[in-house]
Order: sequence, then C-alpha cells, then structure tokens
Amino acid sequence: MIDIRGVHKSFGELEVLKGIDLVVEAGTVTVILGPSGSGKSTLLRSINHLEKVDRGLIRIDGELIGYRRRGDKLYELREREILHQRSQVGFVFQNFNLFGHLTALQNVVEAPVSAQRRKRSEVETLARELLERVGVGDKADVYPRQLSGGQQQRVAIARALALRPKVLLFDEPTSALDPELVGEVLDVIKELARDGSTMVVVTHEIGFAREVADTVVFMDDGRIVESGPPHEVLDNPAQERTRAFISKVL
Repeated sequence: MIDIRGVHKSFGELEVLKGIDLVVEAGTVTVILGPSGSGKSTLLRSINHLEKVDRGLIRIDGELIGYRRRGDKLYELREREILHQRSQVGFVFQNFNLFGHLTALQNVVEAPVSAQRRKRSEVETLARELLERVGVGDKADVYPRQLSGGQQQRVAIARALALRPKVLLFDEPTSALDPELVGEVLDVIKELARDGSTMVVVTHEIGFAREVADTVVFMDDGRIVESGPPHEVLDNPAQERTRAFISKVL
C-alpha cells in the first residue's frame, strides 16, 4: 500500500531523513518508534506530501505521491492535484487541528464536501455514524473548546475516516493528552486496526505497539535502525541502539 524508496529530506544544513526505505502492506499497522529528532514525524508528513522530499519516491497504492514522471524526469503536481491525493490519506495530528469555529459534526463534514465534492447530506449522515463509532456521537453539535483533549482527538479521527482514506497516518496522537485520556484514544485506534485499516502510527506508546503493530520500525538520526514484528524489535532487538532506547522507555 505504501512504498517508500530512498527518501532524503533536509531543512537547511540539517539532514533529517537519510535514505529511508520502507514498505507498508495493505491492511497492516506499522508503528514507528524513536527518540525526539529522529525523523519520525517528518517521514510521516512526507507520505502525503506535507513535506516535499529532496530525493527518493513515495507511492501509495501504486500512485506516485506529489509528482508525475515524464521519461526520466519528475514534475511536481499542481496544488489541486496534490490536494486530491491528500484527500485519500487520513492524517491525525498530535494537536488535533480542529477548526474552532465549527462544531464537531461540521469539522468531520468539511473535507469530504470541499475536497472530494461529495453531497453534504450524505456526508452528514456518515459523519454522525463516525462520531458515534468513536464514542462522541452525543457531541456532534458541540464546539472543540467545549470538548476534552481526548474527545477532540476522537473527533479528529472521525474527520480522517470521513475521507474514506486508503491509508491512515497518526502523528503521536496521544502526546498532547492528559495521561488519563490516552487510553480512550488508543482504544479507538485499536478498533480501527481490528477492522483491517492500513495505518502508520508514530508513537511513544510501547504497550500499544506490542499489542497492535504488525511491524515496529525503530528510527534514529534520520535512519531506520531496525524493523520487524513487535516480539523481535521490542523483546529481542538486534541493534544496540534499539536496545538502549527500549530499556529507557519501558
């Protein structure tokens, strides 16, 4: 479903991604772990072209993201075409990014109507179902400021699902939450995993990774240090850098 080949990304003199190769199979959950500054979020944002890569290619479901190939050259897509591609990828941010002037229902409805040109009446019906699914069905007409952090993040997940995306990306979805609210958001993500959604999750939640991930990827200093099933990477890591990280966070 996601094919990442030789991806490099720098910000000025700082090289953040140093040649990333990663394949995410359809219907699987990939959890990316690593210390702050290791490139996890930049990699995630590159998948839907929120960050333009300097070198390398990213494909989702066989489609080149952000570019069109003509012969041996790549040409960046127009903004409208990039937005269309992004509408096929659900992205859940760590700080929710809800529109404060819109209700929970309106937040979920907006993108499918504006980006995908779907009928508002049909999307509203779906949005109510999704809000119910993530446990905030009774908050449809409430504004974000009236919701807890956990409730806001669940609305954000419903918003991502409303796009009917091929892939769901989560960028540290619990890092901005009070500890007692973390579980309610992770439970929603676990339910999506059980339903067979293709997901890439950047997180520090080792227990979640152990329970839900098909593949755990450990990144450090812009590179993938090791990847594999949770029981290998978390319980018997092959690399000393991975062992040191795991010993500190467990």
